[in-house]
Amino acid sequence: MSATLASATRGSVGEQAGASALQTARRGLALSPGLRIGLGTTVVLALVATAGRVVVPVAVQRVVDLIAVNTAIDLDAVRRTVLVAVLATGVTGACQAWMNVRLGRVSETALSDLRVRAFRHIHDLSMLHQAAQQRGQLVARVTSDIASISQFLAWSGVQLLVNAGQLAIALLVMFVYSWQLAVVALLSLLPFVLISRWFQRRLVVAYLDVRRKVGHMLAVLGEAVVGAPVVRAYGVEDHTQRRLDDAIEDNRAAGLRAGGLSAGYSGAGELFVGIASGAVVVAGTWLAVRGTLTVGTVLAFPFLIVLFLQPLQMAAEMLNEAQNAVAGWSRILDVLDTPPDVADPADGVALPDQPLDVRFDDVQFRYPRPGESPRTATGPRVLRDVEVTLRAHSHVAVVGETGSGKTTFAKLLTRLMDPTSGQVLLGGVPVDQVAFNSLRSRVVMVPQDDVLLDGSIAYNVAWACPGAGPDQVAEAFTTLGLGDWVAALPQGIHTTVGERGASLSAGERQLVSLARAYLTDPDILVLDEATSAVDPATEVRLQRAIAGLAQGRTTVTIAHRMSTAESADTVLVFDRGRLVERGAHADLVEAGGIYSALHASWVSGRSA
Repeated sequence: MSATLASATRGSVGEQAGASALQTARRGLALSPGLRIGLGTTVVLALVATAGRVVVPVAVQRVVDLIAVNTAIDLDAVRRTVLVAVLATGVTGACQAWMNVRLGRVSETALSDLRVRAFRHIHDLSMLHQAAQQRGQLVARVTSDIASISQFLAWSGVQLLVNAGQLAIALLVMFVYSWQLAVVALLSLLPFVLISRWFQRRLVVAYLDVRRKVGHMLAVLGEAVVGAPVVRAYGVEDHTQRRLDDAIEDNRAAGLRAGGLSAGYSGAGELFVGIASGAVVVAGTWLAVRGTLTVGTVLAFPFLIVLFLQPLQMAAEMLNEAQNAVAGWSRILDVLDTPPDVADPADGVALPDQPLDVRFDDVQFRYPRPGESPRTATGPRVLRDVEVTLRAHSHVAVVGETGSGKTTFAKLLTRLMDPTSGQVLLGGVPVDQVAFNSLRSRVVMVPQDDVLLDGSIAYNVAWACPGAGPDQVAEAFTTLGLGDWVAALPQGIHTTVGERGASLSAGERQLVSLARAYLTDPDILVLDEATSAVDPATEVRLQRAIAGLAQGRTTVTIAHRMSTAESADTVLVFDRGRLVERGAHADLVEAGGIYSALHASWVSGRSA
């Protein structure tokens, strides 16, 4: 949707957005079935609340006519009328309050479900799709966009329901009292109704632009905060500030455009409200002088006019909220309409209860272009004609220059992506037929820069294995030979790691990630650059931990340092997306091919 809006002209977008606003709202409501729970009772409460608002004008008309028609004032009748009016007003207020509570509770519950659904769908999208989106944009979809819908349903939605009923009932009573004055009011407001559509189309576009600008601003802000160390390291504070200022200015300008349209619409409403009020007062006075209306009706009619015009005066604000909500729903639908290209199979099977070998059967991978699925991708070819079988319980090292296809190989093995052609099989089962719960429990990948949460080491290790206690976490470090490292920390396994593990070094974060992987007890372990960018002492710890973790498991290591490849059972060598060599370390060194050259370069670099 955003691409369409960017490529179309403003006028054509306005027409398309205006035409689709109702459709978007309908789809949004269909995605939140909880909003329909108890809707009948809420509607009844709204009808009672709105009907009670005409009690005062009717009471005024009744009391005044009783006094004007009868020579003797019937105080009992007046008291009964006033008492009924007071009771009716109390019932109206109670129904209004009850309706507000019901709508608020239902809307928050339903939209919480929508937020969870959108969040889960984002996680179902492939890593390629997520990498193509700004993180702040995705966060905005499940936070501020849904918040705009919640605000509308909890306040403007209530007012819209009440005001619609109030307008209809007030108009009905006006026609009952004097059809002439009712016609005058409607004719006076007809031009306002006609220009409302013009404003509505433009407000849709304006508020959709506001939502986009908010998402972009959050994305830029998030990058500036998370990347603060890099910003300071390169001394690009001014550039970062300008980028953030531009995002804030774009958001401000979008808000001003939407606010200007809203103010124009509100001003037009005030103008026509004044015109209608003046016309009704003049016509009512003329009819009263001619004796067509009773004194009570004349005095009651101003109250009815206020009740009739009040919803129209509030229409601009409610329309603003409605357009904002529609824009939020549109962005949520944009996420939910994106099909997950790596989906959990509907009839997924469990991996066989046996040691798992790995087989790549003529696998190719291309990066998909926008709108393409993995199977129809026509982008750059990253892997081609990969044919290899990895024995169960073997330790495999994958090496190659940057961009050779190593990490793509690992992501296909763990099904973080699907191949363009060919198959990846685990234990003889095509990986795209394996249920996610079975796959994720038996195949674990430790990425190059694993994510640590702001909490203790114990919390981060147990995060992947809910229910694991401190004793199990401590045992994991001990088994991996890391007990001395943990003991040297200020608070042991209860040491806080900071946001994204900022309190730990890169190597220490990898140690925590290895303990986390150990606790999940996978059959196949994939380590992506697990020994990169660490000091020699930490590398020794990592190698020792990896050796302990690899015991009894199939281990595939994306090796950055050749020391990892030296200890592997099998080395796979990738070059420009092709698997060009495979075999034991010693055999490949002796063969004098690509691996031999890489190893010789590494050895000379260490001795330099």
